Amino acid sequence: MPKPMINLEEFKKCDIRVATILSVDEIEGADKLYKLIVDCGDEEPRQIVSGIKEFFKPEDLVGKQILIIANLEPRKLKGVESNGMILAAKEGDTFALIVPEKEIKPGSSVT
Repeated sequence: MPKPMINLEEFKKCDIRVATILSVDEIEGADKLYKLIVDCGDEEPRQIVSGIKEFFKPEDLVGKQILIIANLEPRKLKGVESNGMILAAKEGDTFALIVPEKEIKPGSSVT
């Protein structure tokens, strides 16, 4: 179902950045969630909780570059705070992370 149209100023509010996954941990009692620590250009690494566990093993994610929305309000999932959202696409059983075409500095903005 299509989402409502937004104007350019609304879109510019989204802080979409390149991030590199530094570590991936399981969350106790969570079947679908991983806790990821990512470098997204901030002074300190950022923690993001994402429902990608059924699609990836931790070792396949560490070192991978991804795109994130960095300016979402923090949210707790299974008691773990998430500070952003990974961009991904799903169609049926197919799931794909949205990734840069080539390696780029963490924190680089998507324009």
